[in-house]
Amino acid sequence: MENFWLWFSMGLQHITDLGGYDHILFVTLLSISYTFSSWKKLVVMITAFTLGHSISLALSIIGDLNINAALIEFLIALSIFLTAIYHLWTKENSNAKWIYLIVVMFGLIHGTGFSYLLKAMLGKEEAVAFPLLYFNLGLEAGQLLIVLVVLSLNFGMSYIKAIPFPIYKMVVVSVIGIVALKMCVERVTVLM
Repeated sequence: MENFWLWFSMGLQHITDLGGYDHILFVTLLSISYTFSSWKKLVVMITAFTLGHSISLALSIIGDLNINAALIEFLIALSIFLTAIYHLWTKENSNAKWIYLIVVMFGLIHGTGFSYLLKAMLGKEEAVAFPLLYFNLGLEAGQLLIVLVVLSLNFGMSYIKAIPFPIYKMVVVSVIGIVALKMCVERVTVLM
């Protein structure tokens, strides 16, 4: 059980660490259009993201998935920027099935980013299945914490009449989009 808490807490700390805010920004964007009453749709969206990053974590740890870390970091920033643009472009949540496929693909990218840290922490350890599972469970718990915070903020903002919810959403998405664009520019220079 001690091993569980060690890896679980590492996953939880990794996703909630403000130094790694890119993942927090992405989960915030996934959650920004939802309310507590539409939590089922949000769970499907978050599960699609989880599926993607769980697959890439497993492939990179168990297999030998080795992609340029600088490229992955750029793609993570790009996925955040594209998600922000999507939110600014569309008025309502799309029920299109292709949205889930895109979120799974973005999850693959984000999971590959997590995998570099996890590989370093595992070192030469032979038994990786349980640490991988526990780390991923910690990531998901942190992700759900972020979702809960965003839904709570959304709930609170829906009752403030001075700031209409669409304006609140546009401001949050725009700020995240600007931060993501800055990250893209910084990270693309590393690739050159």
